[in-house]
Amino acid sequence: MKRRITIAEVQAVLDGFVQAGLVREFVGTPAEVPVEKAELELHTLNRKGRRKRFGKREGVLIKRIIEEFCPRFAQGATVVYIGDAESKFLHLEAAYLEGLGVVIVPSAKMPDVAVHDTKRNWLVLVEAVTSAGAVDWKRRNELKQLFKGCKAGLVFVTAFETRRAMQSFLPQISWETEVWVAEDPDHLIHFDGERFLGPYPDVLPAVS
Repeated sequence: MKRRITIAEVQAVLDGFVQAGLVREFVGTPAEVPVEKAELELHTLNRKGRRKRFGKREGVLIKRIIEEFCPRFAQGATVVYIGDAESKFLHLEAAYLEGLGVVIVPSAKMPDVAVHDTKRNWLVLVEAVTSAGAVDWKRRNELKQLFKGCKAGLVFVTAFETRRAMQSFLPQISWETEVWVAEDPDHLIHFDGERFLGPYPDVLPAVS
């Protein structure tokens, strides 16, 4: 059963592992913490408390993806996966993904963050460049195959800490993807294609 979690709760949890020696902890609590912008909410599922080690730089950027990118560009989304190259499956909602037609195997090369925008039925897959490279054409195809059969359209996003950090990756970034830079959180950089922030025909769910 889903539980609504506020941005304040997400921030408190994610701040904890960055400040306390790289420890990441998810804790389910029955009560919501009131926040000034209550409309900026994420959804997650109840789960048991868990601790994992997480790289500090990766954690900081992934923290900002959850706190800043999601409320702006995938408001009300369900967080189905959080991890990085060193801490895979830190937060995985396997049953939820199975409901979308996706079965994840232990060897899967997952993105850093995956959220399901239920309003538009998009599965937004975000790579943080501190833990992996940008979403180039090869990586886009890998993710397309990994989430083949998904009942939601796929959206590919590369996240950078700064525009300076993005510069060396510019030649690699795939067309038909988006780039988000944490230092300018209100903006997206769109790499060509016929639409802005949305799945393309090759990654739309099959029509039954």
